Amino acid sequence: MASNPASVSVQGTSLVFSGVLDRAAVTALWPSLQAAADVQVLDLTAVPRVDSAGLALLAELAARLRGKGVEPRINGAPAGFTELSAAYRLAPSLDFNAPSAAS
Repeated sequence: MASNPASVSVQGTSLVFSGVLDRAAVTALWPSLQAAADVQVLDLTAVPRVDSAGLALLAELAARLRGKGVEPRINGAPAGFTELSAAYRLAPSLDFNAPSAAS
């Protein structure tokens, strides 16, 4: 059974993801994310599921935004997102260093 490949597009100040964010998707999407500028929102509303590689991609993007002085907003919580975030002690903003990440 073929699945729709993951994709990402820039819509205003949002990176809008669709499809499953897994290891294969991360490998395919990463080159197109290198030039994402003026982004403030990671929109996951069209993502049905995320694995640890997908979460790592999102955490890296969020860290890069914070490095530019932007506090990223995350829209949507696909299957696996909350559980993996908790397992890796990430705050809801995907920050390793936030006070709530250690609790």
